[in-house]
Amino acid sequence: MARLAVNIDHVATVRQARGGDEPDPVVAAAIAELAGADGIICHLREDRRHINDRDLRFLRQTVKTRLNMEMAAVDEMIEIARNVRPDIVTLVPEKREELTTEGGLDVKANPDQYRKVVERLGHKGIKVSFFIDPDTEQIEIAHKVGADIVEIHTGHYSEAKSQSEEEERFERITRAIEMSAGLKLGISAGHGLNYSNIKRFRYLPQIEEYSIGHSIIARAVLIGLEKAVRDMVSLVKGF
Repeated sequence: MARLAVNIDHVATVRQARGGDEPDPVVAAAIAELAGADGIICHLREDRRHINDRDLRFLRQTVKTRLNMEMAAVDEMIEIARNVRPDIVTLVPEKREELTTEGGLDVKANPDQYRKVVERLGHKGIKVSFFIDPDTEQIEIAHKVGADIVEIHTGHYSEAKSQSEEEERFERITRAIEMSAGLKLGISAGHGLNYSNIKRFRYLPQIEEYSIGHSIIARAVLIGLEKAVRDMVSLVKGF
């Protein structure tokens, strides 16, 4: 049975829009867990545009399931992670000008760097996930440098403009999942998934966890966070 990890970044985005202290992403994380989420995800960006250091510190103290810290593979973030000790770190590419993460890591561009990052985090007992496009070469290199988990980037599938484009992109994801399973990697998937397009993933039982944020928070604005999480949990658990 697959797990659901809820990304709470967009709760912090709403807070930052007014520069105040509400809504509190730490409270949102607690509600998500009570509604059945198996984990909480937050992205501490270098520019602190939404989640900040205070949030991360309190999330580590209060999250009862699993805390997944998304971050760039840079020294500042590595040291923060080593001190806070989330259960999982997900390495993601990061650009200041992007609205959200636009693509997967280019692990093959600098495998030695990523190997060192995995070692530094592993020494603190932190599992490391690589956010990767459904590219078999990148997955193979991630495995070689010591990744515990790969999170397959589903954003391009979610943005498909035609049925044929959607089919082609889903087939790429399928091949990536099959390869990851063969390498005995932990497998998660996320980015752009919503209450509709996630349904065909029931045919990929190798996926252990789904990382979903924006669509849950968007629905929560209309029907409440607890129900929005419960609705997605029902979908994921039904796979």
